[in-house]
Amino acid sequence: MLYKKLIRPIFFLLNPEFAHKLVVATLKVAFTIPGVRFLCLKMFTVSHPSLQREVFGYHFSNPVGLAAGFDKNADYFPELACFGFSFIEVGTVTPKPQPGNPKPRLFRLIADNALVNRMGFNNKGIDYVKLNLSRKRRPKNLIIGGNIGKNTLTPNQNAIDDYLTVFHGLYPHVDYIVVNVSCPNVANLRDLQDDDSLKKLLKAITAERKNYDFYKPILLKVSPDLTNEHLTATIKIAEEEGIDGYIATNTTTSRDNLQTPEAKVRTIGNGGLSGKPLAKRSTEVIKLIHTLTQGAKPIIGVGGIHSPNDAIEKLKAGATLIQIYTGFIYEGPAIVKRINKALINIDIA
Repeated sequence: MLYKKLIRPIFFLLNPEFAHKLVVATLKVAFTIPGVRFLCLKMFTVSHPSLQREVFGYHFSNPVGLAAGFDKNADYFPELACFGFSFIEVGTVTPKPQPGNPKPRLFRLIADNALVNRMGFNNKGIDYVKLNLSRKRRPKNLIIGGNIGKNTLTPNQNAIDDYLTVFHGLYPHVDYIVVNVSCPNVANLRDLQDDDSLKKLLKAITAERKNYDFYKPILLKVSPDLTNEHLTATIKIAEEEGIDGYIATNTTTSRDNLQTPEAKVRTIGNGGLSGKPLAKRSTEVIKLIHTLTQGAKPIIGVGGIHSPNDAIEKLKAGATLIQIYTGFIYEGPAIVKRINKALINIDIA
């Protein structure tokens, strides 16, 4: 309650992107103070046997993770892990550093508990991220995923080269790889979801994995804006190419049924919408993938999780694990603890 009544109103007075930078910079400084890390773990971590999951051959201490986009460059995962996450996904990472789209590019729709972003894969590139992952001390039991993409200026006909460059850079340093072809904020990226392009990309990535002596899962992050017919075709291709699991879903370009005045939404313009308005469609996609794969492939559910009930809904729809992002911003760090406490001894089946 303290967060929503006191801390959030202050941060929400600031530009969203600046507020994010301020928060993570403050965390970085705060964790240099003796005892802060221990106190944070004590306040926000829940441990219980019923929360534990064995997924992709890894042991997850609980089913709640932090979605890609919050720690793009693997700068803050040791600090963020202290808020109770069992896994953190870094990225999206591209081969070369890039600034992303022009600012402003992150907007709050407070009436909808939502965000609109058109960040455009802003990140410091694979060499920087790889160095961070190799040098920083990983917290005990933390699972790390790596979300991979292409540089904006790379034409789609050369996209495979970009994805393979980042794949090679991250593969030795993360526990799983996420292929991101569904972000709406990079020009023409979602064209890679077309059947032929997707098949070639996934075939190339799974083939490269065979060159390593150690096997790590590859996941596909899907768009909520695909029709069910297109989604069915996408899952069929992914299954044929040996994809190990799915993340459902990315952000949406839809602006349906928002409480925010239409004039303000138009002023904001293009970008991917996340948060509560995405919840229903995300759950529908989870259910469809669960049905199409006959429950045989793990699904990480993400989109509109702002409460324990939202998390339970995703898990009952067929998600194996869940991720939060916008809910973390609107509800505060205690949301992870609230979700995990609610899940203790809950029968999801």
